[in-house]
Amino acid sequence: MTQISSERIASIEAKKQELADAMAAGDLSPDDFVRLSKEYAQIEPVAAAAREVRRLRAELEVLNGMVADPAAEAELKEMAAAEADEIRHKLPDAERALAIKLLPRDSADERAAMLEVRAGTGGDEAALFAGDLLRMYQRFAESQGWKFELISASASDVGGYKEAVASIIGPGVFARLKFESGVHRVQRVPATESGGRIHTSAATVAVLPEAEDVDVQIDDKDLRIDVYRSSGPGGQSVNTTDSAVRITHLPTGLVVIQQDEKSQHKNKAKAMKVLRTRLFEMERERLASERAGARKSMVGSGDRSERIRTYNFPQGRVTDHRINLTLHKLPEILEGPALGELLNALAAEDEAERLAGLEQA
Repeated sequence: MTQISSERIASIEAKKQELADAMAAGDLSPDDFVRLSKEYAQIEPVAAAAREVRRLRAELEVLNGMVADPAAEAELKEMAAAEADEIRHKLPDAERALAIKLLPRDSADERAAMLEVRAGTGGDEAALFAGDLLRMYQRFAESQGWKFELISASASDVGGYKEAVASIIGPGVFARLKFESGVHRVQRVPATESGGRIHTSAATVAVLPEAEDVDVQIDDKDLRIDVYRSSGPGGQSVNTTDSAVRITHLPTGLVVIQQDEKSQHKNKAKAMKVLRTRLFEMERERLASERAGARKSMVGSGDRSERIRTYNFPQGRVTDHRINLTLHKLPEILEGPALGELLNALAAEDEAERLAGLEQA
């Protein structure tokens, strides 16, 4: 474990006090107060962990002094030695907790996320699996108290989705779901398979941090907006007005199509939200590539071409290949809430790898 110096701990606690004093000042603008409040909320748990390490170290120093004091009574020395031994067991855990809080955080961790699920190889079965994944994330989001909103969806003729895009809003959504990006593979017997043969299909998942208006400045002259009549499976769901919207971002060539709403304005607003998020992710990837010398986490880069997980129905198991974890809880995971066990394991592995990187630095 990387030793965190007493000077570093003191500076953390001093920073927290500095922010508290600044917020107590009466001449702050609302914007400054909001900014300071966010900084304080970020440092407060770090300062609490630092304070606990400092307390344990101070107690251990006092107790060791009592044990080494030749003038101390034998019974007192024995009690001090027992207490010192207990603190020596607690201190590494407290130092680890502080080290984890000091790890560099992804600035997007606290953001909402845009979830994109697309059917891959496997035809109709892949579309059905994409639908299963979308429902899994929706149920998990609901179990966390997050807001899940379907932005757009292209349904398959047999059920499921060729592709679907959803917005998931809540605290820390991106931090929780960011390791889900990649290729998800399913092994099962399709309902249409008369011979009982197991088929392998796949779907890709992308989890992107949602952009805010201040993150991405889009110039109107860089957009081409086309309006046309929506197409659909027939019946009442087909719009009879030119409400579908296609937005092309000319500098990058990104195209977003939105036709789920009957209102052209609503379709345009949703399309702009998706476009802004994809442009924000492009910029994040550009910055990440500039820091390509940094060690790659074992949980993977989130590359959508990377196979990350297999859902095996005959054996009732789910295997995450990045951390070699297999859970025989396939129905519970697809129902949503049990997905948390996989996400916890991925987050723990990521923390362990980054802590190891600190020790080697």
